[in-house]
Amino acid sequence: MSRVRTALRTAPAVETSDPFAADVIAGLAGKPKRLPPKYFYDAAGSALFESITRLPEYYPTRSELALLGAHAAAIAALFPPGCALIEFGSGSSRKARILLGAAASVGAYIPVDICGEFLQQDAAQLRRDFPHLTIRPVVADFSTLTELPPEIAAPPRVGLFPGSTIGNLEPHEAAQFLRRVGVMLGAGSLFVVGVDLVKSPDILYRAYNDAAGVTARFNLNLLARINRELGADFDLAAFEHHAFYNGERNRIEMHLASTRRQKVRVCDATIEFRAGETIHTENSYKYSVDSFQALAQGSGWSPLAVWSDGLFSVHALRRTDDR
Repeated sequence: MSRVRTALRTAPAVETSDPFAADVIAGLAGKPKRLPPKYFYDAAGSALFESITRLPEYYPTRSELALLGAHAAAIAALFPPGCALIEFGSGSSRKARILLGAAASVGAYIPVDICGEFLQQDAAQLRRDFPHLTIRPVVADFSTLTELPPEIAAPPRVGLFPGSTIGNLEPHEAAQFLRRVGVMLGAGSLFVVGVDLVKSPDILYRAYNDAAGVTARFNLNLLARINRELGADFDLAAFEHHAFYNGERNRIEMHLASTRRQKVRVCDATIEFRAGETIHTENSYKYSVDSFQALAQGSGWSPLAVWSDGLFSVHALRRTDDR
């Protein structure tokens, strides 16, 4: 993919109090252009992602569900009695359900997700399926969250961060997130994290370029959301989904590539694209077991256990200090 010089003529004059609009304008003004991946997850994007997790090429969800199912009892045995389970970026809570079914000691479940509509729908179903459990959904961006609901201040806390979402963060951001979660959960707390592993580039390529084109629709929905919510005029047919493995950085990169020279209006800004220019929409870093444990240890966590099938890994971490 070629990256060429771009211009954003009127963006400096745009002022907005809407964080979504501000992030979009700032990202499209950058060189290269970027959009934060957290904005994938409106109602339409969340539904598309759930479809991705069921694709034959997309191994991470299948592997993680199998690992959690096989080792749920061992993971649940680490939970302190009466604990509150906090899931960051919960989505459909499919993985949390496995642990909730195995851990009778959990007294409350707090799913945290940026998509309020999707979160409330899932919470309603959880209340029907687990009537004994306190369900307290929190609509928030987990990447900036600093406080948890005050009503769960007393119980011991267990964090859950499945789905290899930590790979969407730059390594320094992942370290910052781990440190911030440690402060929220408290000294001595437990954190269960799903981490995708380094593997054959062919397997990774297929996982992000599925034959049915669902991942492409998921990527393009980000532009559709900007059109819907910000009144932009992106022509989705003039952009292509590109995903490839960057071996130097051990990450999958997702981009949206302009197929022609064009101008797009977003709010009061005019954004110019040249043919082949891309918007970088997501990274997905892949770790070895050792490299992730080193990252965790440097961020105040001690590895307790790891379960892996060679494709994916689930880590249990214990908070070691109050940094």
